[in-house]
Amino acid sequence: MPANSLSNLKPERILVITQRYLGDTLLITALLHSLKTAYQNARIDVLLPQANTTVLEGNPDIHQLLTFPQPATLPGFIRLLSSIYRRYDLSISLQTSDRTTLCAIAAGRLSLGLVDTESKKNWWKKKLLSGFLIFENQHAVLENLRFCALLGIEPRYTLIAPHAAKPLTSLPAQPYAVLHIMPQWRYKQWHIQGWLDVIDFLARQGLKIVLSGSKQSAELAYLASVIAASPHDIINLAGQLSLAELSETIAHARVFIGPDTGITHLAAATGVAVIAIFGPTDPQKWAPWPWGYQAALAPFTSRGCQSVNNVTLVQDTTERACLPCQGEGCDRHRESHSACLDQLSSDQVIGALQQILHASGH
Repeated sequence: MPANSLSNLKPERILVITQRYLGDTLLITALLHSLKTAYQNARIDVLLPQANTTVLEGNPDIHQLLTFPQPATLPGFIRLLSSIYRRYDLSISLQTSDRTTLCAIAAGRLSLGLVDTESKKNWWKKKLLSGFLIFENQHAVLENLRFCALLGIEPRYTLIAPHAAKPLTSLPAQPYAVLHIMPQWRYKQWHIQGWLDVIDFLARQGLKIVLSGSKQSAELAYLASVIAASPHDIINLAGQLSLAELSETIAHARVFIGPDTGITHLAAATGVAVIAIFGPTDPQKWAPWPWGYQAALAPFTSRGCQSVNNVTLVQDTTERACLPCQGEGCDRHRESHSACLDQLSSDQVIGALQQILHASGH
């Protein structure tokens, strides 16, 4: 369907469909805000995995959250399709998967989606969707915002972090830094000595150390080992806060430091100064989206330590031809080590910290 045929569209009900990880869900909020700005009277629903709903808590652009059935069975999926059938004027699938595409086709009188042109099996998607875009594998924020051009609306580049209904009353009294040490997958993990060196440096600057994390037993055990190995007093909030409460905690910090994980994307969206520690992942496609960045161009290149607005990205600066490899570690599985992170020195991260704290007058 030509873009000019969509420019006069005035949908009253919109469904946006996504089925990826936590950080990816946060990255759709720029598109949601674009849709709500363009169609102010529309009710926008989001269909997503139950585990990711908390990242959209308090988002003013959303009317309702719908979730994929769990466990993922065929009867459950058929019931989902039946429940959303033609309930929406416009539906948008943000992945190329068969599941999200089918949901868009069923739900919307007008349906849009992404299609991977390399597969010959996608003929039915191109035929049944009202309009489609060929997946370009660029930064997720920009990939999502391509639908704005298709709809003839103005893109909005602001991400919206989750918002707690009640303000927190238990924030540390003294200036503090938030550290999110554990990524979801081992191959994105920095070494423990680096974290201990960073904790020592921050404590000597007079900053309280606050750890964030999940309730998972392996993560809690790892954080306990970090705390036991450090002589400094550390506040461990892992597993104690909702994402909205964590968002507020991070927003009031002096600095946030984290690996390539969803919480680092969340931190960037709060506007706090962020140090993102990257290894195999390509920053051009997956770096945190800087606060206030307004351009249809990826904020970071694929290699090198870089700063854009509130986000400083730190990579191994040694001559490593394989960086970024976009693989799951050196052994190509999620529990693999990554040499580029194993050999990333704490001096690089502390150097970035020194610049941030000096700029803020600390």
